[in-house]
Amino acid sequence: MEPAAPAAHTPYKVALVAFPGIRAFDVSVITEIWGTDRTDRDAPAFDLRRAAADRTPVPLRGGLTLQPDRALGWLDGADLVVVPGLDDHLTPAPAPVLTALRRAHARGTPLAALCGGAFTLAQAGLLDGRRATTHWNLIDLLRAEHPRVTVVPDALYVEDDSVWTSAGTAAGIDLCLHLVRRAHGAEAAATIARSMVTAPFRTGNQAQFIEHPTPRADRDADALAAVREHALRHLHEPLTVAELAARAGMSPRGFARHFTAATGTTPLNWLLDQRVAAAQRLLERTDLPMPEVARRAGFGSEVTMRQHFAARLATSPRAYRAAFNAGSGTGGSSPIAR
Repeated sequence: MEPAAPAAHTPYKVALVAFPGIRAFDVSVITEIWGTDRTDRDAPAFDLRRAAADRTPVPLRGGLTLQPDRALGWLDGADLVVVPGLDDHLTPAPAPVLTALRRAHARGTPLAALCGGAFTLAQAGLLDGRRATTHWNLIDLLRAEHPRVTVVPDALYVEDDSVWTSAGTAAGIDLCLHLVRRAHGAEAAATIARSMVTAPFRTGNQAQFIEHPTPRADRDADALAAVREHALRHLHEPLTVAELAARAGMSPRGFARHFTAATGTTPLNWLLDQRVAAAQRLLERTDLPMPEVARRAGFGSEVTMRQHFAARLATSPRAYRAAFNAGSGTGGSSPIAR
């Protein structure tokens, strides 16, 4: 069972695991999401700490340093532990770090690794027999170095037994926002995403590597972006792939092919993901009855909405509303099963 999010007056404790070799970019992502006070915009209160084996400043690439402010024992009371990626992906983590990570997982604390941080979790044995991903350029290396890991090559982020791993760079932002969404709700994640001027919702099963090699592909991408914007403004309507394809000036088959190449997911899956996200926001912000939430999100019926919540979130709309009721700020216990 996933640990409950803390009460509104208790900051959510996040441990950034620090040791020589971690990437400055990932440290910045973690700090921007959990280390910035946005409570004036009704975002949750976070308590981000940099935990290390000792208080020695940790050197980062580019002449930067990171000053730890907690010992590794702080992981024992954290709500979430996050491991940055590595500049050299085979950098051995200090033995106390590996021990602390194993202890945190044994306590049931969710662990998340960004990019090459998957190698650190693998060193700790925490990915043995589990599904995991990393940057597309490191997939073969992860397989070779840690053959007991079930490597998922084409995903933005993956979870297995409360152990999260992500692809590189921007996918780390996606994972961090997703973890906020799970613990605190869609509105909290959207507030942080707006502050960062980044997309608030990309599902983990989207493709990592997308190419736009020609001007024609760029023109298609512009048309597809316009179609996605139209769909988001008309989610309450019974949209079909054929109608969206016609709006883009493409055949349904060509539209589906170009859409998947541009976004990493099919038009239908993208539309369903957006409708689930819209329903989440309505359940958090309003007291509308379930049939009206389903209508406004474009599901047509409460039964259909309930089926898609079960498939995507492993919970029901009513359980989601009970946990993330409107105006709660940080929300209650996460209803989303592992």
